[in-house]
Order: sequence, then structure tokens, then C-alpha cells
Amino acid sequence: MSSYYPPIWDVVSYIPSGKVATYGQVADLAGLPGRARLVSKALRAAPEKLVLPWHRVLRADGRIAFAAGSKEADEQRQRLLEEGVQLTGLGVQLKANQWQPDLQELLFSLKY
Repeated sequence: MSSYYPPIWDVVSYIPSGKVATYGQVADLAGLPGRARLVSKALRAAPEKLVLPWHRVLRADGRIAFAAGSKEADEQRQRLLEEGVQLTGLGVQLKANQWQPDLQELLFSLKY
């Protein structure tokens, strides 16, 4: 396991229900700017006992990263819909649904 993974898991755990974040945004908030692909690796490597809202993390364009029609894409889409996130196909309007941590979260909750 990479020592970079725990800060990524921490950030993902703070994404609230009904909101989404991009892989790049998670990397930035974890203190790893430019490491969006590392976020994907960290989510795949998360221990089963660590329950993360992985379904709230999307590509930079607001789309689900899994292939259309795949089991994973369908599961992610369904979970987002259950949380009230509106999707068009496999995409989300980021302006309306993207998580923007407030100052308190940035200063006291997220660990860099």
C-alpha cells in the first residue's frame, strides 16, 4: 500500500451524500496536485473494511469513468441517483452537484 492512499481515502470519506468530486479535486484536497490517476488506484486498493463513497468520484468532465453498460458504471449511476444526483446518461452537471468544501472543512477536517 502506498503512503499516499490514506489521505486520498480521508478526502473521499468527506464527500457528502448528493454531491460529487472529480479525481483531480480529490488529489488536490489530499495534497497531491496533478495525481488524479493515483486517486483511482487508491480507491481500487482500499481495504474492504474501509467503506468509502467511491461512487461520488467522477472524471474531470463529470462523467462516470467506467465503461458504459458495465456492472460498475450501472452500480455507480444507481448509487448517485439514489442520493438525488441528477445524471444525463453517465454524466453529471458539475456546477450543480460538485462538492465545494467550506472553510471549516478545509481547515479542520481535511488532513493534508
